[in-house]
Amino acid sequence: MLLKRLLLLTLATLTPPAFSAELPRIATDHGRHALFVDGKPFLILGAQVNNSSNWPAALDEVWPAIDKLHANTVQVPIAWEQIEAKEGQFDFSFLDTLVGQAREHHVRLILLWFATWKNNGPSYAPSWVKLDDRRFPRVHDREGKRLNSLSPLATATLEADRKAFVQLMTHLRQIDGDRHTVIMVQVENEAGTYGSDRDHSPMADKIFGGPVPQELLRATGKSPGSWSQVFGNDAAEFFHAWHVAHFIGQVAAAGKAVYPLPMYANAALRDPFEPGMPGSYESGGPTDNVLHVWKAAAPALDVLGPDIYRPDYRHYSTYLERYARKDNPLFVAETGNAPVYARYVYAALGARAIGWSPFGMDFTRYSNYPLGARKLDDATLETFAANYRVLAPMVGELAAAAHAGKLWGAAEPDDTHEQTLDLGNWQVRLGYGQLQFGTEPPKGNPERTSGALFAQLGDNEYLVVGRDVRVSFLPARGRKVDFLLDRVEEGHYENGQWVFRRLWNGDQTDWGLNFTGEPQVLRVRLATY
Repeated sequence: MLLKRLLLLTLATLTPPAFSAELPRIATDHGRHALFVDGKPFLILGAQVNNSSNWPAALDEVWPAIDKLHANTVQVPIAWEQIEAKEGQFDFSFLDTLVGQAREHHVRLILLWFATWKNNGPSYAPSWVKLDDRRFPRVHDREGKRLNSLSPLATATLEADRKAFVQLMTHLRQIDGDRHTVIMVQVENEAGTYGSDRDHSPMADKIFGGPVPQELLRATGKSPGSWSQVFGNDAAEFFHAWHVAHFIGQVAAAGKAVYPLPMYANAALRDPFEPGMPGSYESGGPTDNVLHVWKAAAPALDVLGPDIYRPDYRHYSTYLERYARKDNPLFVAETGNAPVYARYVYAALGARAIGWSPFGMDFTRYSNYPLGARKLDDATLETFAANYRVLAPMVGELAAAAHAGKLWGAAEPDDTHEQTLDLGNWQVRLGYGQLQFGTEPPKGNPERTSGALFAQLGDNEYLVVGRDVRVSFLPARGRKVDFLLDRVEEGHYENGQWVFRRLWNGDQTDWGLNFTGEPQVLRVRLATY
């Protein structure tokens, strides 16, 4: 009897907990996407820590920044070398610490699996992997030079990575399957290869001369043939993209079989206007020209997310357009932490992103300048925190509006100071750098941190969030009506409920709705007469 009790106790300890609440998931309806957490629409107001902040002692310099930022989700690396320094021996103590402290700080987590790929290379793989080139071979370029990028064609590498990831997801389910502190997982980091369009090892050359997989033929509508026959000049890059994506897709699928959280891959981006040759950018990764290849090769991935480090409006808005697709939820997985980037949370959410996350948001004194800020001081952090303070209490309302196709937004452009957004029956004209009173034309804001967001609540009723912008409502083009701002309430959301503070009228509405450098939210009702 005692032996039976001990056996039952052991089984109870090893058996993962049942899911007591709805798992995080991504829902798609008519090409519109939403992330659901605890059964409700959710927006990721994110913050990614620096690469080496994934150790218990470093968390003391993470949480003060996160608390000041008012982020609701933190992205933190989990390194393969960290959990399996010796093959077959696993240590999840940091994950346990991280999850516990995230709960104390009332934030969600996204885990970043740094394994076979971290920015092209295996730097976060264990030594027993990255030092054994015979068992875990690297990519070779056309001249036969060995590059510091593991080949996606090596079965041993896939099996070892997949095994470790399954162990990670198994442990995560055991400690978090009933709480869902962790809401998504990134599988690898900026996968692909610099310095070559594909692996040119003898093993890779043999496979390259073989047939294109049927799944990719179906996705592209192509007839059978070898890679060169089917894809011509794009063959090498498509080949590498397929195999990198297929590798990562198999890792993700195995992890989901244990604990089916949403999973995604992030992209080191190529220039959309002057891309150069594959290898000058990270060939094989989910760049904008091979998203269809990745979708076919890795159906287990829910999202392909851009890492955007171009602060100019032309590049940033183009990246948002190319990754916001009917078959791909937009998630800005990383972006710069210099103040000029703060405005783009409005544009990203207006493009109906499920989330947006600046990189390097901790106080460990590292800076990736010139990609981001020279220094993450309180003033820089406040540029982002001001937006999050207003948006965080209303993420449910904004996410629901986005899923319904009723959310619009804009960031201040670089070369023009006016924009017009189409909201259906209404338009809004945005003027940046205008006086709050009078008709002086907009001159632009010197800091370029401005933006606006509009969520339709009902017929002729909108939530409006703005920062350093004048908002003027107009009838839709071709619609001739007499109208007025019937009611403009200033307030905020608290526990999902609108809390009224005061009405705007008179000078506060005669010249449009004039938002200052401190973001605010208004509830606006229009009426015709």
